[in-house]
Amino acid sequence: MKQHQENLRKLGLKIPPIPPKGGAYVPAIQVGNLVFCSGQGAYRDGKQAYLGRVGNEVSLEQAQEAACIAGLNCLAEICSITGNIDNIKRIVQIRGFVNCTNNFHDHPKVIDALSSLFLDIFGENGKHVRCALGTSNLPGNIPVEVEMIVEAENLDN
Repeated sequence: MKQHQENLRKLGLKIPPIPPKGGAYVPAIQVGNLVFCSGQGAYRDGKQAYLGRVGNEVSLEQAQEAACIAGLNCLAEICSITGNIDNIKRIVQIRGFVNCTNNFHDHPKVIDALSSLFLDIFGENGKHVRCALGTSNLPGNIPVEVEMIVEAENLDN
């Protein structure tokens, strides 16, 4: 029996409300048993939690928190398709984009925070392939954007 929801609760976290959409795309889409989530920022409490470039206005620790918030926002979009977090069978892939200065080279450390969070929530099924990229800019000057793919079960195909 999966306990993803219980693990989330033990961490003092919950699936947030779905953030507002900002363009001509779908936030998440199901293809077979895979659910793909479009890029999400660290939207919380009606606004972005942080703005700016990592290594300048945003610290490593703030960027790590932003990555976790963005990942939870991805889960919110995914759960709009799966029905709940316990229908997520495994995390398949995470792509993390870090808006950073030219001399910031710790992109993996930013996304590691989210990878660790997903291991805490999903256990062995939280292990995933990943890409952590540094960029010179992201939409709205957000510091981190995350997109992901999960394998789900108990879906109405």
